[in-house]
Amino acid sequence: MNRELVFLRTFAATTALGAIMLTTSAFQKSGNAKFGEIDVERINIVEKDGTVKMILTNVDKFPNSGEKVNNRLVTENRKKRSGMLFFNEEGIECGGFIYDGQKNANGHSSGLSLTYDQYDGDQVMQLLNQDYKEGNKRTVASSLVFNDRPTEESQEKSMKIMKELEILGQTDPQATKKKYKEYAAQGLIGSTTRVMLGKTKSQNNGLFLFDDKGMPKAMFYVDKDNKAKLDFYDDNGNVIASFPETKTK
Repeated sequence: MNRELVFLRTFAATTALGAIMLTTSAFQKSGNAKFGEIDVERINIVEKDGTVKMILTNVDKFPNSGEKVNNRLVTENRKKRSGMLFFNEEGIECGGFIYDGQKNANGHSSGLSLTYDQYDGDQVMQLLNQDYKEGNKRTVASSLVFNDRPTEESQEKSMKIMKELEILGQTDPQATKKKYKEYAAQGLIGSTTRVMLGKTKSQNNGLFLFDDKGMPKAMFYVDKDNKAKLDFYDDNGNVIASFPETKTK
């Protein structure tokens, strides 16, 4: 009896000690996991309900044609690049950050783009850098661009329209242009640049303003010869006034 009593007491004490150690260990591991370094091909940042709010991805895992994010098909035939994609509370893509760069047979091609989209539409603001080299000629252009988007635009409508135009263009390019204009007139597709601040491919650095049709209206810039200029344009893109005026000898 004494031996059994000793055994039971020992067993009870051991069990209690094990439970305490297990509980303590569980509390110690309840905090956030910490990593010194991690290699990953893609990370989906999600809300508690599973809505994807951000995707960080390499080139291969970049969402493309046929993949659904938040039960919505992503844009078809979009070039895969490493970067990030942003999604709003409704799970609709609303911007992103992408970049690439590599050498080619004649030089190199490099680019970086940070965009913010109109609600259920495409980009209305873009921070863009482009760097191209072909032979001994290198062109670098960097700009902050603001665009107008169609009032009736939606991403799903745009994908259907662009697919229709792609198929039509395989047999009748002229009909494709006509159809595009019809959809643009309905406010379903199209983009118009209104403001650009930065450096153009022609190496002009300045502020460039456009009308609601995308035609230039005013430009204040420093050209490649370091000359400051202010130009105004008519509805057809012709210069109607400049400062300083060009003096003839």
